[in-house]
Amino acid sequence: MTTPQKAPETGHPPLLRRLWRRLGASVNSALLWPRLQLALKAALAAGLAFYIAPYMPGSAADYPYYAPLGALVAMYENVSGSMRQGVQTLVGLAIGIGLAFMLFSLGDPSPVTVAVVMGLGVILAGLPRIGSGSDWIPTAALLVLLVGGHDPDRFSFGYLVQMGAGVSVGIIVNLLVFPPLHFKAAALSIAEHRLALSRQLADMATALKENWPPEHEEWSRRSDALAASASSVRLAVEKADASRRANPRRRLHPRDLDEDYRELRNLERVTFHVQDVTQVLSDVIWADDTPFVVPDEYAAPLSEAMAAVGDVLIPAEEEGPERQDEMTRTAEDAVQQLSRRLAVEGAATEEPSAVQSILLSLHRMLRVVRTSEA
Repeated sequence: MTTPQKAPETGHPPLLRRLWRRLGASVNSALLWPRLQLALKAALAAGLAFYIAPYMPGSAADYPYYAPLGALVAMYENVSGSMRQGVQTLVGLAIGIGLAFMLFSLGDPSPVTVAVVMGLGVILAGLPRIGSGSDWIPTAALLVLLVGGHDPDRFSFGYLVQMGAGVSVGIIVNLLVFPPLHFKAAALSIAEHRLALSRQLADMATALKENWPPEHEEWSRRSDALAASASSVRLAVEKADASRRANPRRRLHPRDLDEDYRELRNLERVTFHVQDVTQVLSDVIWADDTPFVVPDEYAAPLSEAMAAVGDVLIPAEEEGPERQDEMTRTAEDAVQQLSRRLAVEGAATEEPSAVQSILLSLHRMLRVVRTSEA
């Protein structure tokens, strides 16, 4: 392909830009509020833990500052994670305290005993299924050894009881005070990635209409960004799934996460095909050792087919189901018509064409979309 004439703007890029800005604002809001909510609950839990700390039995009342620390440790972004992290921390503390008492038989703290505690603590931190509690094993052992001084029994009891009280407060606060459900963030992440894929196809469709090499080439460098975006979607869906476990609010806000996982898998497949088209078109334009071309007479219809498939990927809630079906049929017609034309005329073309490869990827994208709608 050499120098195709620029075609009139179709109006799709401005639409994509508007949708992108609106969706970006929604995503930022969805991400900011959970963090602010977590901060407020952490503050509440720490305050409550410090309030009840003086009422702990025996010598534990002398160490009230460990209670808010325990509340902070247990404050996680979802209820099940809060419970898991709190229990793992207490298990790690208990192991570390036990290690310190074992080493007290070696005598008073010295450089040797401190070194032994740290070494054994790091070894024990590698025990399976301790999770976040692994970091607390050497920490607890060192605190008991150095801060406990000549009364390690008193310090260890107070330390463990206050941390346990703080962890309990943190879990209760996270469970009762608007336990988070990250469903909205997952839905927005899916919509944002669909829009990114649509934008990529729209930009490549525009490149096919420009004089080559195209003036705008940023689309050719987005392959890694698309992969990172797909990974972010998976993390968001998994985070939403984790947030519903042990969460009493899940009954009030039901959501079919199995459908989200299906959508995720479909988007990952579409992302692969979009990346493939990006690589093929980039090689055709800029790679010196690529024998394939996009003949001038196929540039315009290929651009239209690519833009039509990009329209199909626009989040359904932005267009409506009826409009979505219409766009899918339009895209399928555009791909099939060009495929039939290429089958008739392709044999007469002397230069190997990259159009067939791109059309195959577009066809596979549409097949994924049809499967997800079924």
